[in-house]
Amino acid sequence: MTRSDLVTRLAERFSQLTQRDTEFAVKTILDAMSDALARGHRIEIRGFGSFSINRRPPRMGRNPRSGEQVVIPEKLVPHFKPGKALREAVDAREVAREAGGDAADGR
Repeated sequence: MTRSDLVTRLAERFSQLTQRDTEFAVKTILDAMSDALARGHRIEIRGFGSFSINRRPPRMGRNPRSGEQVVIPEKLVPHFKPGKALREAVDAREVAREAGGDAADGR
């Protein structure tokens, strides 16, 4: 699902909101989440999952062209950990699909 798919679905579900209002709401939420992570905060959405920042320590790598060693600096990367309810919902959907039941692909 893309950002525009999310906006479309929300606009369809909440008919009192215009497409433009829905787009603004989605942008505002995602910007707030990005800002919180950039400041080093953790985001927890119960039943869905949590977002945090993981530190990747500096390491030695190789330039694939020349083979020479290069230092790869430390990085801070976003990390998502799904919540129990989300894991169970995804697992239940996969089990149903394997059994030949609901063939919905989440679209």
